[in-house]
Amino acid sequence: MITQERIGAYIDSLSCSNTPFLNRLESEALENGIPVIKRPTQSLIRLLLGISAPETILEVGTAVGFSAILMATYAPKNCRITTIEKYEKRIPAAKENFERSGFADRITLLEGDAAQILEELSKDHTYDMIFMDAAKGQYMGFYPYVKAMMRDGSILVSDNVLQDGDIAESRFAVTRRNRTIHSRMREYLFTLTHEADLTTDILPVGDGVAVSVLRTNAHPGETGGM
Repeated sequence: MITQERIGAYIDSLSCSNTPFLNRLESEALENGIPVIKRPTQSLIRLLLGISAPETILEVGTAVGFSAILMATYAPKNCRITTIEKYEKRIPAAKENFERSGFADRITLLEGDAAQILEELSKDHTYDMIFMDAAKGQYMGFYPYVKAMMRDGSILVSDNVLQDGDIAESRFAVTRRNRTIHSRMREYLFTLTHEADLTTDILPVGDGVAVSVLRTNAHPGETGGM
């Protein structure tokens, strides 16, 4: 039987490398214990950018700016990215990395609580692509604002949704401290896959990625799962 590890290693061996700058930034982040999106997830995002050619992207969760720079690198040159970060210690590093990358003119960093910022943005903004990569327990709370900022054909990419496989387990099989996140993520994934106007697939890529596309012409009563 071919194991998942062997398949993953083979696919990784075929993947094209990122730019030298992104490779250095990824190494720097990992050396400092700062998580960045996993290599298979990076490949998926590059593919989605190539297919959808978004002109506007919203990212929830900047960290040190790696994923925003990745998207700026592989999105069309006219694409503008807005990214949100609350953690004060990482904001200066993200700003510096945007300058170092040469994409500071295309990336706007909004500082503060994501829920408050999303509520304000949802009043008069829409985006072609939204990348959710923040605290997993907050996804469901962010969702109403995120959904309001999608238009026909908009793509929502939600990272880290499988929680190292724990999401498939009973809540009593996960550690007590993780049960709230487990319940909220299950609610989030159920919502994405049962919205009549969303087409959603959950991919076992990285730590799990949910990809959702808004379809304004969906038939009444049609659920969104694929």
